[in-house]
Amino acid sequence: MAASAADARTAHIDSHQHFWHYRPETHGWIDERMQVLKQDFLPADLEPLLRAEGLSGSVAVQAAQSLDDTRFLLDLAERHSMVRAVVGYVDLLAPDLEGQLESLSSRKRLRGIRHIAQDEPDDGWLARGDVIRAIATLGRFGLTYDILVFARQLPAAVTLARALPEQPFVVDHIAKPEIAAGRLDPWRAEIRRLAELPHVCCKLSGLVTEARWDAWQPADLRPYLDVVLEAFGPNRLMYGSDWPVCLLAGTYAEVIGLVRGAIAALSRDEQDAIMGGNAARFYGIEGEPGGTT
Repeated sequence: MAASAADARTAHIDSHQHFWHYRPETHGWIDERMQVLKQDFLPADLEPLLRAEGLSGSVAVQAAQSLDDTRFLLDLAERHSMVRAVVGYVDLLAPDLEGQLESLSSRKRLRGIRHIAQDEPDDGWLARGDVIRAIATLGRFGLTYDILVFARQLPAAVTLARALPEQPFVVDHIAKPEIAAGRLDPWRAEIRRLAELPHVCCKLSGLVTEARWDAWQPADLRPYLDVVLEAFGPNRLMYGSDWPVCLLAGTYAEVIGLVRGAIAALSRDEQDAIMGGNAARFYGIEGEPGGTT
């Protein structure tokens, strides 16, 4: 049976989650504190969680810095309709960057690129001229860019976004403020500077793992959510679970409940935008309100 117009209007999407076949050599960032993540996570594991929360699909985001990981995610997306888009990896500084992008251009579910900039030893990496020129290349292929940084790296993200006003950007995990320490500044001032740029969006994701994993309360996270709600507004924010990484600190239901609670005072249309419509528009997700057809 075809979905009604009302059903389509309220379709919700998880804008940020991961899949992997766990391999220690590939996922070295998963350390001894993260035993729950040392296993495979695949669409069959996520689908019942989405269905239980009334979500129609998700955006799969790279978790390893390799073209093989990108192709793995794209293969999953082609076999599982719930994977609505992929944010993959390419080597931005490789001499054959355009060749990498050309080789992936036929994979229609590829909608964005991400580099794990938070792990770069140079906090100014995103502001480097060669990096900015590389990210500028994405526009020719219709690709977005996910900004993954710690709060201290936000000044470089601001420089990058100002240099490329036509490139769609989205900040992952609200730029990882120091929630466990209860520290708002200087993150608050820097995220507001980034939010001044209208081509930059932000994902309400990854908060619980920046808090105290075994002791957080929604009240600990609300000041950070309130900052980005005010700075970006409901039309440039999108819900993301960061599943399965979120399992370090909470269940899927707890993570989505945190966001739903934070936006409960907004209008129905504004809530729908954050819970799916903005992601559909940003990533051009077919068949969703705001996406492509």
